[in-house]
Amino acid sequence: MKILGIDPGSGTIGFGLVDGSGRTPKMIDGGVITTTKGADDAVRLLELYESLKELIAELNPDVAAVEKLFFVQNITTGMQVSQARGVILLALIEHALPIYEYAPNEIKMAMTGYGHAKKAQIQEMVRVQLGLKKKPTPDDAADALAVALTHLAAPKADLKRI
Repeated sequence: MKILGIDPGSGTIGFGLVDGSGRTPKMIDGGVITTTKGADDAVRLLELYESLKELIAELNPDVAAVEKLFFVQNITTGMQVSQARGVILLALIEHALPIYEYAPNEIKMAMTGYGHAKKAQIQEMVRVQLGLKKKPTPDDAADALAVALTHLAAPKADLKRI
């Protein structure tokens, strides 16, 4: 099973594709989608949508796992990320992908056993679980791989698909 993990953002969106069909998960791909800084929000959302559609067609995942928006200190940023999440969900559902969502504390718990783990701890566990020599970069890609690994580790009876 190929799992596409997505870490939503307003201008930088992390993605990571993990093959979970073997005994140990393997990283197939990972990186970021970026949009034009300073462009209108609508233009940036269209760029995200088009880029994500191309990425899905290229990677051909079996399922998608997306980080939920949980807490935002800056309401403007929260609105932008919410809009990006909507576009992400649209692109995924258009490709008929089953979509699962995970809150940040669920991802931290799945990766480290501690729901308040620091970003560096999660990234190290991504490196270890995928057998990589160094942590994946940039951070958004590492976070997206953590989302994919969280889905892989999730008890199947508890999964809620959207």
